[in-house]
Order: sequence, then C-alpha cells, then structure tokens
Amino acid sequence: KKQKERSKWIPQSAMASSALSNLMLAIHEKKTSSLDLYRPLRNYVTFTYSEREAQLIEDDLETLKQLRSDVERVPDPSPSARRDLLISYYKALCLVETRFPISPDQHHVNAVSFLWYDAFKQKQKATQQNIHLEKAAVLFNLGASYSQIALGCDRTTVEGRRQASHAFIGAAGAFAWVRDNESVKAMIGQSSTTVDVRVECVGMLERLMVAQAQECVFENTIAKGSTPGVSAKIASQAGIYYEEALAALIVSPLKDHFEKGWISHVQMKAALFYSEACYRYGMELHEKEEIAEEIARLKSGASRLAEAKKSSRGAPAQLVEAMNKLVANINCNLDRAVKENDRVYLMRVPSPASLSPLPTFSMVKPMNMTEILDASKEKMFAILVPDNSAKALSRYTEMVDDVIRTQAERLQQASELTRVRLKEMDLPDSILAVDGNSTLPTDLKDDVEAVQISGGPAGLEGELQQLRDLKRVNQELLVQTEELLQKEATEDAQFRSQFGTRWTRPQSSTLTKNLQDRLNRFAANLKQAGESDVKIERSVRENSALMSILDRRPIEAAVPTLAKPMMSLDATEDAIVGNLKQSLRQLENLGAQRAGLEDMLKEMKRKDDILPKLMTSTGSYEDMFRKEMSKYDHICQDISQNIEVQEQLLMQIQAQNEEFSTLFNLEDYKASREKCYKQIQAAISKYREIKENVNEGLKFYVTLQDAITNVKQQCGDFVMTRSIQCREMIEDVQRQMSGLSFQDHRSSGPYPSVHQRTASSSPPPPETQNPSHPHPHPHPQAPYYMPAEQQPRPGYTIPPYGPPPPYHTPHSQAPPQPYPPQAPQQPYPSWQQGPYYDPQGQQPRPPYTAQNPYPPPHQDGGYYRQ
Repeated sequence: KKQKERSKWIPQSAMASSALSNLMLAIHEKKTSSLDLYRPLRNYVTFTYSEREAQLIEDDLETLKQLRSDVERVPDPSPSARRDLLISYYKALCLVETRFPISPDQHHVNAVSFLWYDAFKQKQKATQQNIHLEKAAVLFNLGASYSQIALGCDRTTVEGRRQASHAFIGAAGAFAWVRDNESVKAMIGQSSTTVDVRVECVGMLERLMVAQAQECVFENTIAKGSTPGVSAKIASQAGIYYEEALAALIVSPLKDHFEKGWISHVQMKAALFYSEACYRYGMELHEKEEIAEEIARLKSGASRLAEAKKSSRGAPAQLVEAMNKLVANINCNLDRAVKENDRVYLMRVPSPASLSPLPTFSMVKPMNMTEILDASKEKMFAILVPDNSAKALSRYTEMVDDVIRTQAERLQQASELTRVRLKEMDLPDSILAVDGNSTLPTDLKDDVEAVQISGGPAGLEGELQQLRDLKRVNQELLVQTEELLQKEATEDAQFRSQFGTRWTRPQSSTLTKNLQDRLNRFAANLKQAGESDVKIERSVRENSALMSILDRRPIEAAVPTLAKPMMSLDATEDAIVGNLKQSLRQLENLGAQRAGLEDMLKEMKRKDDILPKLMTSTGSYEDMFRKEMSKYDHICQDISQNIEVQEQLLMQIQAQNEEFSTLFNLEDYKASREKCYKQIQAAISKYREIKENVNEGLKFYVTLQDAITNVKQQCGDFVMTRSIQCREMIEDVQRQMSGLSFQDHRSSGPYPSVHQRTASSSPPPPETQNPSHPHPHPHPQAPYYMPAEQQPRPGYTIPPYGPPPPYHTPHSQAPPQPYPPQAPQQPYPSWQQGPYYDPQGQQPRPPYTAQNPYPPPHQDGGYYRQ
C-alpha cells in the first residue's frame, strides 16, 4: 500500500526512510537515443586537417564512441560507476567542443543531432545540433546519480548519514553547474529545450539537494545529542532551503511540470523543519527562563504545522506521522510554558509577527565541481590545436613574459640600489674592520694576488742572481771567442815573421775585422747591460721597504683596523655595532629572498602550460586570462613587500651608520685606510717596473748569448779554414825553398797552385795534416786573397759576417765541397745547467731569435727603463 502511494505522487523519484522515518527524494536520469559520433567527427578532421591527423585520432574517436554507447544503455547497477562514466564522458565532450564545431553550418559538423527526453515528463523531448544540450543532459544525469548514491546510504548510522549528506551536496553541485554553465547555452539559437534542464528546474533541484544534505546533518546532530540551540539553528536552515525549493515549484514553468506530490512533499518538509526549529529553540528559551518568547515560538510552529496539514492530501504516511508527532511535542511544551507563565512569570506573550527570524547555521553548500569536471589534463585529441587556441596561447605567453620581465627588473633595481647605498655608507667594510677583518677593493686585491703568484718582492733576489749568472756566461763566451781569434792572429804573425815575403796570405786582422767589430759591440752591450743591472739592484734595495708590504699574507693584515674609542662614557659601542650588524644581516636575507622570488617566477613560467585549459574552455578567453594571471599576484605582492621592507631597512641602517661613524671616528679610519691602499698601489707599481726591467734583462742576456754563440761558431770555422790554408802554404814555401817544383815559378800567380803538382810530388808530412779533416789531401786552392783594386766576380757576394772566402773558384771548375763544420761547442757549462733558465731542470727553447736584439754601443740605457 505504501509503495502504491509513493508511485502515485512521485513516479519519477525514489525514496528511503531514515531512523526518523523522514523521506528523501532522488532523481531519475534522462533518456536518450543512440548516436554515432565516430564517422562525422573523423570526416571533419579529414576535411579540415588531413587524413594523417584523422588516423592519429582514431583511438580517441573509438573511446568517445564507446563512452556515448555506455551512456545510452540502462544505468549500471552501481550508481558510483554510473557517476564515474558520466564524468568521463562530460570531460570528453569538453574536448570535442573546442575542436569540433557542431552546428547546422555547412563547414561545421552538421551531421550530428542530439536527442534527449525530459526526466519528469518522458513524452517531451528536444533535438538539437548543439553540444551544450548534450553536456546539460549529461550533467543532469550526473546530479541524478549523486542523488541515487545518497539515497542508497544507510542513514540509520552516523557514517551513513555523513555519506548521504556528501552525496547530496555532490548532486547540488552538478545541478548548479548545469544552471551556471550549460542551461542558457543549450537554448541559444535553437528550438526550446526540455524543462528539466532549464535554469528554473535545475536551480530548484540544487536547492532541494542542499536541503536534504542539511537534513542529514540535522539527523546526526540529534543523534549526537547536541544542545537545543545548535539543533534549532541547523533545523531552521534546512527549513529555509526547503522553502527556497518550494518557491520555485509553485510558479511557472515548474508548477505544471511536476506532480502535486512533489509540491506537497517539499511544502511539508519546509513546515516540519521550521516547526522543529521553533520547538528546539523553545527548549533553549525555557532554560533561559524566557517563557514569553518560548510560548510565542511554540505557537508559531504549531500554526505552521496546522496550515501544512491542510494540503497534506496524498502525502506519504511517514511525513504525516512525523508531523503529528512533532505537533504533540510542541503542544506538550506549550501547555507547560503557558501554565508556568500564568502561575509564576506573568509575562506578556508577544505576537508571532513581532518575533525576529530564527537563528540559522548552514552546514552544507553545493560541491565545487571545477576540479571534478576539469578536462585540461585529458590527452584525448591533443594533436588537434585550432588556430584560435594557438593565438590565445601566444597572447597569454606575452602577458606572462611581461609580468616576469617587469618583476625581474624591479628585483634587479632593488639589488642595485642596495649595493649603491651600502657603498656610499662604506658598509660592510667598516663593520668588518672593527672585527679585524679588513678588506681590499677587488681590483687591488687581484693585483696583489698576481704579484704574489709571480714571486713577489721576495723572489726578486733570485731573479737578480739569474741576471748575474747570465751576464757571467756571456762574458766568458765573449772571452773564449776573442781568444780563438787572438790565437790564430798570433800564429799567423809567427809564420809571417819566419817566412818573410814568401808568406803572402792576408793578415788575420784584415779578414776578421767584421767579426771583431761584432765582438766589440757585444762587449759594449754587456758593459751597458751591467750598468742597467746595477741600477736594478739599487732600485730593489731602495724600494725593498716599500715593496715588503706585498709579501704580507694575507694582504688584508696590512690594512689598518677600526679601533674602538679610547674612552666611552656609556659603553654603548658594542650595542651600536651589534644593532648595525643585525640590520645588515636582515638586508642580506632580503637579498636572498629576492633571488628566491626570481627563481619562483621563472619556475612558474616554466610550468605554466594553459593550452589544455584553452582547449577545454568554452567561455571568454579574457576571463580565463585574468584567472590564470592571478596566480602570479602573490609573488608580485611578495616582491613589492620585499622592496618596501628593504627601503625601510636602508633608512634604519643609514641612521645606525651615522651613529656608528660618529662614535668610532670613521673619517680618520677612512683616511688611514686610503693611505694604506695608496701604499699598496705604489708598491705594486714599483714592483711591476722592476719586474719588467728584470724580465727585459733576462730576455736580453738570453738573446745575446745566442748571438755570441753564433759568432763563436763562425770564428771557429774561420780559424779552422786558416789552419788548412796555413798547412798548404807551408808546403808550397818548403817546395820553393828546396827547388822541387821549378814549373811552379812559371805560374801566373804569386804562389804555386796545389792542383798543378806532378805525380812525383810527395804528400805533405802527416804531422801537418788536420786530424779532424776527412780528406787525406788538401783541396785545390785558389789565390788566398783578392787584391783591393780587383772587383769581385759578378754574382758573388761577400758574407756580412765571417772572413772572406779562402779561395776563388774559376768558372771552368766545379766549386769544391765545403769543409764539414765541427759540432758547435757549448760556450759554457752553466748555459745548460744554470738555475736562471729552468728552475725545474728543463731547458727551454730560446723565446725568440732576433736580429740585432741588442742596442748599439752608442745608445744609452741598455734594457733598463728609467
């Protein structure tokens, strides 16, 4: 019989009774017809994009087709599974909406029509080529599935009532989403849609679901034994929600769309909870001995129930029973209160119209469906990016870049301002000086480190010793070379004295003039270099005290410290220094915070990808941009706050620094520190000057040693050639004196030629031969010298260094093979082993070969720079 009555007044709803025999309402889903989305959408992609894109999205189209097919079938026995299916399909529809324009337009997807039946009057239906009808219907069914989940909860337990309340607010959130986002769009440019998805209906259902969620909270409140005052507030709010739903039900277009049972149910629930609130509030008033207002509240509740009974025809027995029970409780308390007032309090009972509204306390609100229905993380149809979405993304990226650039500039300006202000106040250098941690300017410190790395003033003595050693080596090489020439000249003079006019070869002094001139120039260079060495050594001695500061390690130890005042009246210097240090630490923390804020901005930009949201957005891009850009607001506010705090802190530091400067006589300290800086700079300049002169001297001696060694080799070759000539001439002279070669007296030259000897001529004595010469017989010899008046043959040039050629080769003869030169002799053992070339034991190659690397003797200064 009860089931018959229920189906009679709410054929489209399901109900369940709670422990308090209170009925709840649930909504049936809308019905639809089968629809193929695969083929029309694929054709659109092929036409608009390409066949390749159509093939790439075939899996997504199959998924969409399967979701639509599941929605068409009879609901799953599990309401929660049905809820998840509807959420997935709605997200897919959001992706379809931004990529596939569905409308009657010939360039759009015009082969798709959505058909849905009204949930409360199934004979009514709507057919549209509008995806918003599909989305509104799916969201309506989502709200219905939430209501069915709530109705299936066991509301005889506290946890069951809590779950039911949560499901009802989920249903309220779904209906509210339809009202705010889809109802109006489902009617734009199309024929009228069904009433169930219109704004008035889904708004009423949202209020109804919230009312039932509040009712579940009230039931738990009673079960937990809450105070009458709390229970009254929750019941009063539940009654208000029911009254809001009733207000929508009793006007067009809903008053004729729903059966009378709906109106009766909601009307009785509104009356029940209003009266329940009066009953509970009266109990609290009774405890406060406010009997007059208690009587008025109870009368108001009883009057409301009596009025509701008049329209309770066809109402479920459970509601009628609950109403009768509440009437009995109200009357019982009312009789008691009236008697107490008549006998004890004698208060005037106010009229119900004069009473203030009952206090309320809302414990529920519609669920926020933004995250639940957010499709921006879905990957379906991701490869399809319409042109308008790409342009919107580009514009948003420019907006983000502008914010990042502006804020980064503000941060950099703040950091630069801090640096400049602190430099003006000579901070933190002056504070560090108090603790004995003086600092040098960066460029000056770098210069000092470069000096110390190169050896510093302490290393100059070793380099001076290198100069001395190199000079000694060059002098010894020069002496050895001169001795070679002198020895040859002495031997030539002896033979000339012995043989007289028969000794006709040129004198040594004539042939060695060029070599001797070069040796004289080398000697003059060495003398002048020695004078420069003396000047360098004197400069090192005279400036050793000045340069000694550069050997201090660390160099900051040479900088004066900022001493505390000799006398202090109140001994506040420690507090002043401490406060200034604390302020500087705070300023440093602000700088670190700015660096962190800049990194946060860059990281936010890196992760800020709104393309998925653009692809699922159906509203205004401007609204989305404002919402998305708002996430940068808190960082911008933090940056502004950081800069503001820094400005205040800098003003505080300036005041503290003025006090610190006065107490510690900072001006005198700055003067002494600047004097120290200038002393260090002067020492560096003098060291560099001396170092450059020393390096130039080392380079000069190395180059000169190479030049002397070369001349020595030439002198050796000359002496060797003259020795061979000497032996040959002795042989000729001896033959002349013994009369063994009378034919030689008829020769045209003053001396017989060796190549005209007869076969009977005997070879020279073995003791006269050069043992190092590889030929057993002397070469054919030309005349020993060319007379001064005789010009050289064309094409022959006399070498600029070394002796003239020892012989002349006629044109008719091939030139003789040159005498093999001896291996060059090292001029001095220390040239290889001396410490001034390679302290590590490796012999470097000469840094360069220079022609005339030394100044002529008539120039002043050598390599020393005045």
